[in-house]
Amino acid sequence: MNGRSLTAYPGSAPIFTPGKEPLPPGFTEEDRAQLAQQRKWEGYAAMAMESCAVKTVLAGGAGFGIGAFFSLMSASFAYEDPLLRQQTQAGMKAHQKAREVMKEMGRGMWSSGKGFGKVGALFAGIECVIESYRAKNDIYNSVSSGFLAGGVLARNSGPKAAFGGGLAFAAFSAIIDLAFLRRETPE
Repeated sequence: MNGRSLTAYPGSAPIFTPGKEPLPPGFTEEDRAQLAQQRKWEGYAAMAMESCAVKTVLAGGAGFGIGAFFSLMSASFAYEDPLLRQQTQAGMKAHQKAREVMKEMGRGMWSSGKGFGKVGALFAGIECVIESYRAKNDIYNSVSSGFLAGGVLARNSGPKAAFGGGLAFAAFSAIIDLAFLRRETPE
């Protein structure tokens, strides 16, 4: 080819094969290889983020964190009653009282975090499966997954409670979806 590039027709821009385009000034072949490797890993990350398992784990982890944080914030109100504090911590030294308070806060954070994590993982997993099956991203996915998740969460209370829990969670999902996630922005 004597160092020349191919052109589609005389006077047109040269055509280069992918990955063999000329490099900008200051770039080397090593930079090209690093960029190709980076694009490869970005592709893997994008595929992982589309996985229902990854979405479920991330939603469960986020739910756990939010539940633990809410419990931590509400724990500050649990010890405001001086009479209750005197009864439960009578005869303890300051460091023993602090240890008991921290243990109880940790138990509350763990319990609340597990509950929020379970709800988040269940909802996100069901929604992802529905979205994958329907190949659409619309409000019906979140309402349907809210109904199913609410029913699963209330299943031990009987069919009537499961149906009511499903309806309540579906309504909540629709409100959240419409109020925050599907808001149209004026152009």
